[in-house]
Amino acid sequence: MVQSKVLIEDKVPQAWIDYNGHMNDAEYVRAFSWGVDRFMNLIGITEAFRKDHHYTIYTMENHVCYLDEMKLGEAFEVHLYVIDYDSKRAHLFFELYGEDGKRAATSEQMLMGIDQTSGKSAPFPDEIVTNVEELANQHTPTDKPKEVGRIIGIKRKS
Repeated sequence: MVQSKVLIEDKVPQAWIDYNGHMNDAEYVRAFSWGVDRFMNLIGITEAFRKDHHYTIYTMENHVCYLDEMKLGEAFEVHLYVIDYDSKRAHLFFELYGEDGKRAATSEQMLMGIDQTSGKSAPFPDEIVTNVEELANQHTPTDKPKEVGRIIGIKRKS
C-alpha cells in the first residue's frame, strides 16, 4: 500500500481558535497552504529557485472537507498524496490528522506552474518535473480517496 508523505507536524495555536472553541475553518486552509509550500520545497521550487528562475506555483482550485474539530494545543499532521500531474499541473490531496489518528480535514488541490515574468502558465522545468514524478511514484494512492472529485450540492430526497 502506498503511504502518504507527512509534510507538517505541529500543534494548534491559540490564534487559530475561534468563538466556537475549536480551530477556525480558515486555519485548516492555512495548514493546507503550508502543505503546498512544503510540496514546492520538496520538488525544488524553493525561495532561491523562484528568485533565480522567475517560476512558481499557483493554486488554481481547492476543495476542503471539514471532518472533525481540532482543539487548542492538539497535535496535528498534514499528509500529502499526488493524485495526478502533467507537464505544468499537479493534482494533490492533503489530509489533516489530529491526535490518535483522527482524520480532521481533507483538501483536494489543483496547482499550476507559472512563469512569473509573463504571469502565465508554463511547464515545470525539467528538474522540477523529475522531482514531481519521483514524489508521485512514491505517494500516489492505488485507490483515490473518497473526497477526490467531489461535487458540492444539496442531495434531495425523492
